Amino acid sequence: MSREEQDALSRTALGVFRLNGQFLAVSEELARPAGLTAAWWQVLGAVLHEPLPVAGIARAMGITRQSVQRIADLLVTQGLAAYEPNPAHRRAKLLTPTPEGRAAIGRIDPGHAELAARLTRELGGREAFEETARILERLSAAMEAISASQAPPSPSPPPSRAGTAPPSRTPSPD
Repeated sequence: MSREEQDALSRTALGVFRLNGQFLAVSEELARPAGLTAAWWQVLGAVLHEPLPVAGIARAMGITRQSVQRIADLLVTQGLAAYEPNPAHRRAKLLTPTPEGRAAIGRIDPGHAELAARLTRELGGREAFEETARILERLSAAMEAISASQAPPSPSPPPSRAGTAPPSRTPSPD
């Protein structure tokens, strides 16, 4: 890997981290008046078009199943989502939004539409916005391909201490 490639990777990663923070902050602002958090909105949004098992939501969002499970259970407790039987898997129930959950998402829509319009203008139009989305999708697919093809390189193991005695643990004569 050349120094230029490493620099491009670093710039990309830092940019994505910054962008993630910006999206989380604006998502919290948009979700708050609807009685949601950004995480609740994200999980509800994943099941608006079709019920999904928690593991499917986690895969789509790129986060751990345990994180989604915790949020899904909270959404069910709050009456914003429900579990329904999964014909494909007896134990992995499907999460689906309730009418209250759909209404909460609906209350976010005006602010979401306004943000989309502002970003479209800021990026120079719909085509530029679409291209931005395609590039991010391409980057995500490339990272998935790399993750699937190999584990990240591991650091060298520490030197072997085979054949050496452990340090003495004799009490000091204080």
